Amino acid sequence: MKRLPIIAILCYALGLVVWLVDLFTPQVFVVAILLNGPIALSGLALNTRLTAGLVAFAEIANLLAGYVNGVQDHYRWDTIAIGDRVLSGASFLLVAYLTIRAQEYARNAGSATERSQTAAGEKNLRRALDAVRATLNVELVLQAIVREVLPLIGAREALLVLQASQLELPSVYRSERNARDVTLERKPADSALTSLVQRASDEARVTFASPDDPVARMALDPRGSKSLVSVRLGRGTPAVLLVFGDEFARGSERLLQTFAEGASVALEQAQIFMQLGERNQEIASQRDALEDRSRVIRDIVYALAHDLRTPLAAANLTMQQAIEGKYGDLPESYRQILRTTVSSNADLRRLVETLLLVARFESGESSTLREPVDLGAQALRVTEELQPIAEVKGVSLKTRLEGHPVVLGDGGELRRAISNLIANAIEATPLNGIVEIDVQSENRTARVLVKDDGYGVPPERRAQLFERFGTGDRQAGGGTGLGLYIVRLIAQKYGGRVEYTPREPTGSVFTLLFPTADGATDG
Repeated sequence: MKRLPIIAILCYALGLVVWLVDLFTPQVFVVAILLNGPIALSGLALNTRLTAGLVAFAEIANLLAGYVNGVQDHYRWDTIAIGDRVLSGASFLLVAYLTIRAQEYARNAGSATERSQTAAGEKNLRRALDAVRATLNVELVLQAIVREVLPLIGAREALLVLQASQLELPSVYRSERNARDVTLERKPADSALTSLVQRASDEARVTFASPDDPVARMALDPRGSKSLVSVRLGRGTPAVLLVFGDEFARGSERLLQTFAEGASVALEQAQIFMQLGERNQEIASQRDALEDRSRVIRDIVYALAHDLRTPLAAANLTMQQAIEGKYGDLPESYRQILRTTVSSNADLRRLVETLLLVARFESGESSTLREPVDLGAQALRVTEELQPIAEVKGVSLKTRLEGHPVVLGDGGELRRAISNLIANAIEATPLNGIVEIDVQSENRTARVLVKDDGYGVPPERRAQLFERFGTGDRQAGGGTGLGLYIVRLIAQKYGGRVEYTPREPTGSVFTLLFPTADGATDG
């Protein structure tokens, strides 16, 4: 039974005894004064209603006893006895008032103590959770959990049991009061602990067990403890915290529940952090492997490019000399075949140069040379080199210089950008078409415009025109889809850009723009 009913029964029983005694004593002997005892005793219950009820009982009992005493004395009521009855009734009120005031002070004191204990518990909870959150290492988090729970709720021993699967041995972290280190054991748990862990795994909140529980007794007796509290950490996490002690303080359940929730979050964060670390290592390994493969591919491209450049140059020189008659007169039909072969050979050489240049740019090994380059002279040189190809295609090349703008850069790379645009225009221009090359300079900006009256670029392909493999049918460099991509890389490298505009009624205009030497910045 609770304390309040016991005290109430005791108070009323004492009051009844005093009243009965008062009934059978002379009226001048006022035993009712003893009714102050039950009233004062009611203060232990800290219940104002009980005290008020006892006061009412005492006043009524006092009146009845006084009346019965007068009847027993032949209906004669003594004046002194009446006065004593009045004083007794007044004392009931006085004692009741003092008792109620004492109850209020006791409740206030209890509330203050409770608030103090709550504040201390909250402080200890924050300290414990700070210690658990101080690291993102899963092993250290587990040790902190089992170590910090002991002072938090005044426990003697704590176990943290983890079991990833039924096929693996559980990991048991153990910490004892006044022990500095946390021990770790990997061995089969006894049947009592196994049952308690399973029971706690099925519960979402803190679970208390006492020696009345046969399973709990099997775990408590060897440890000399009287109480056991358990809680699961996290949702779906195979971790159960078992805490042993003698008698846990009031509010321990709330503190432990809050601690378990905070510890679960800290444990999950540490697990995610370690998973991210492992994932980053995996990504780094994959990146290294990809870089190795890219390096191998780049080396192969370098080797092929260097190995092909020399025989292609020799073959081109030999065929050009044959066309010029250095090996004797040749039939015109054979000369035409040689010219076509020279054109194809030039396409192949540009393919080799394009692949080599792409490999250098994407590996960060492009030229660092910065010297004054005359774009007009470069345009004339490229036109001269591509003239035989244009003749074979039946395309006319026209070059117009409106100045000789000078750009800071590598002459070979700038020439490659111009060459790709002109070769692209020749490929896209039909028989008897015209390709115009204009070199201009205005407002510290150099422009190279390549115009053709060819087929143009369909609208759906223009957005990806300067992307890698994005040129569709208009592909420079022998159809690799890298020609315009290389032009964009070179333009950006030297602080410029390349633009496309459709030409009316048919054709295209590609424009290279660079800052001139007096206003250039490194791209």
